[in-house]
This record gives sequence, C-alpha cells and structure tokens, in this order.
Amino acid sequence: MVSRLIAPEIAEKYGRSLVTVRRWMATDEWPAATGKRGRWLEFDSDAVDSAYREHFGRDTATHGDPNELLDPAGIAEHTGLAAGTVRADISRGRFGEPDDDSNGVKRWKRSTIDARMASRRPRRRAE
Repeated sequence: MVSRLIAPEIAEKYGRSLVTVRRWMATDEWPAATGKRGRWLEFDSDAVDSAYREHFGRDTATHGDPNELLDPAGIAEHTGLAAGTVRADISRGRFGEPDDDSNGVKRWKRSTIDARMASRRPRRRAE
C-alpha cells in the first residue's frame, strides 16, 4: 500500500509549520495530489520526500575538510543560511566561541559549524 500524507502530517514529519508546508504546496516543484482525506489533499509519501530533499530541505551533507576554518561569509555559503542570519547567530552566541580569531577575523572549523547546524531547530511561526 502506498503511504499518503496530508499537510499537517508533512509539517510534523519535517518539523516545519503548516504555513510553510502550504507555501511549498503552491510551488511547481511540489508533487501532484493523489487523493483527498477530509478537507486535506493527500500526497504520495515518497514523492513528498523526494521534493523535500531536492527543493526545500537544507543540505545536511558535510563536505570539505572538517578542520577548514570558515569566516561568516564562508559559513553562509556552506550552510545556505542568509549572511544576515549568520551574523545574528554569531552575535547571539549560537556558534559558540570562534576556533580561531587571529588578525581580528573570527573563524570556526567546518566541523563546529556542521555540529551546530545538526542541532539547529527550524524556526516555527505561531499559526
């Protein structure tokens, strides 16, 4: 039997808000509905998973030398976060103390950033 998901189940599975999932559903990248359950459209679980990985999820794969030092611009490029988000996270201490701050440039090891990103919760809006 094919597993089917509705929007609230998709939001719960991926740790995102229902509003975010509904925005995804409005894009061309989202798979076609396979049926309906109550007032919700149903989507094939495998198709949703594929669309999420390809278009909506953060790249969680670690690549590169884990000891490479990244400045804030490098962190933004590596994580896919906006540069402003990286600067805000640094000022709030979310990346911890820099692994190197020689010459006045704060830099973190790629492995440190990967560990912080793995534990990063997606921000959820109140609905």
